[in-house]
Amino acid sequence: MAETKKYTALGRRKRCVAKVTLVKGTGKITVNGKDVKDYMPYETLVMDLVQPLELTESKDKYDVLVSVKGGGFSGQTGAIRLGIARALMLAKSNGMVTRDARIKERKKYGLKKARRAPQFSKR
Repeated sequence: MAETKKYTALGRRKRCVAKVTLVKGTGKITVNGKDVKDYMPYETLVMDLVQPLELTESKDKYDVLVSVKGGGFSGQTGAIRLGIARALMLAKSNGMVTRDARIKERKKYGLKKARRAPQFSKR
């Protein structure tokens, strides 16, 4: 029996880490054992997640298996999207991909948030 080729890549965004595996198939996307439409609460997140597959015209050529941990839905979508793009790079060997390295800045003492100071009162 011939073994099918798998392309595995890692995507990160904010606090999320997504392990993405591309397998030849019909275009089914599975996130943490659930269908992507059942897992993601908004259709716009699903559209954003599928964008690398649509740009490379390979939406119906690969099944996408995803294991994602941490963060919220928006960060998870960005991590999965980057993972899919990196896996497609392995499969197709073209394009440039970079990680969005911005993370939440820590809160400083004396401030309400990272940079937000308490309201000034003259009297």
